[in-house]
Amino acid sequence: MNKEILAQIIDFAVREDIGDGDHSSLACIPEEATGRMHLLVKETGILAGVDLAQMVFGRIDPFVKFKKLIADGTSVNPGDIAFTVEGKVHSLLKSERLVLNIMQRMSGIATVTRTYADRLQGLKTRVLDTRKTTPGVRMLEKEAVRIGGGVNHRMGLYDMIMLKDNHIDFAGGIEKAILTTKKYLKETERSLKIEVETRNFDELEQVLTVGGIDRIMFDNFTPEQTREAVARVAGRFETESSGNITLDTIRDYAECGVDYVSVGALTHQIKSLDLSLKAIS
Repeated sequence: MNKEILAQIIDFAVREDIGDGDHSSLACIPEEATGRMHLLVKETGILAGVDLAQMVFGRIDPFVKFKKLIADGTSVNPGDIAFTVEGKVHSLLKSERLVLNIMQRMSGIATVTRTYADRLQGLKTRVLDTRKTTPGVRMLEKEAVRIGGGVNHRMGLYDMIMLKDNHIDFAGGIEKAILTTKKYLKETERSLKIEVETRNFDELEQVLTVGGIDRIMFDNFTPEQTREAVARVAGRFETESSGNITLDTIRDYAECGVDYVSVGALTHQIKSLDLSLKAIS
């Protein structure tokens, strides 16, 4: 993860939540009071965000003592304790909701991702995330995908060229879109991978004829069409299946021989994992 962007995310979250002070704690707890808390797992899943939690506590109060007991990516069950923290009670309570919001969502994403990744065991195919993320915290959500066993697609519009249907239509067709893209990369001296979305076999043949790209996406192909498409590509380019692929169908697509299957549901249809921070003696 980009540490500079990560620090900005945490700083914004702190300002958003705390404002000019945690008046609930200030009103009833002495400033010098100290205490301990632990992160209690209340639901089976994949833990994610422990390292981020430590960063949040450190941002609120560098003197908080953080003890990690379970690492990111570990399968957890109700009753497990992920970490303990000790320090000023005001600091612990300021951090509580920020830590839970980050970890519950990241753990939910990691848990779903692991479920999809497990369906691909024994095959070369890897599950990819998408840009269907929460604005402002994409880095955290993509990190959760990685922790869960998935692979990150491009982070944004800047680190890979992806010629989708609208790009192709506005550009005047696949050939023009690819050729002008290659010209752009040469003129701007950029080294970016090129992926092209195809909606049917005619578009696939056009991509194969023009060439000069890195990956071909088969959008909304059936498994039968995907198997034929993979055969036509014949290993010349990376391949990716996308479009309404579910947990029930992902292995059907993977068995067709594609390199990747992208699933937007990894990040945009998520149930957070149930966790809580509790005071301990």
